[in-house]
Amino acid sequence: MRTTQRDPSLPPPPRWAVRAAHAAALLTLPSGVWRLLLAAGFTAGYTEAGYEAMGFTGWGAVYVVGLTVGGELLALLTLGLVRPWGEVLPSWVPLVGGRRPNPRAVTVAASCGAAALTLILTQFAFWWAFPHPDMTPLGSTIAGILYLPLVAWGPLLAAVTRAHHRRRHAAGR
Repeated sequence: MRTTQRDPSLPPPPRWAVRAAHAAALLTLPSGVWRLLLAAGFTAGYTEAGYEAMGFTGWGAVYVVGLTVGGELLALLTLGLVRPWGEVLPSWVPLVGGRRPNPRAVTVAASCGAAALTLILTQFAFWWAFPHPDMTPLGSTIAGILYLPLVAWGPLLAAVTRAHHRRRHAAGR
């Protein structure tokens, strides 16, 4: 396997940004594992009636697995802001492999993603303020704990995006 080399004209990413990117990639795992359990047929904190009403079987299971895999893949893209493969796309990527992504397009896309994630996922900070009658009390508590890390995904992506932009801007001078 051929590795992508870091662009020598760019300063290395700050250590905090590398750590934040890795944290962002890991934040989706707890809720993702929980959703995979739901797709596998475990009630995972739902009451029997609540589980049936949510429709986690058949195409519902496919949706839940797709949501989990898609979310993790999007979270892993954060690493591209601090890794060499984000500076020059790997050659195995169809149509664009071996090319440099447009830094402005990357910054705009990542900034929009950070804003959307913050807007959508902040609701999980208020999980316990609302009743969840389709879940057992313990199940609701565990689900809230598993989803709570997602609240940090948007702000972490925003911080890593800002570091990426500053690093690219410094190299352009």
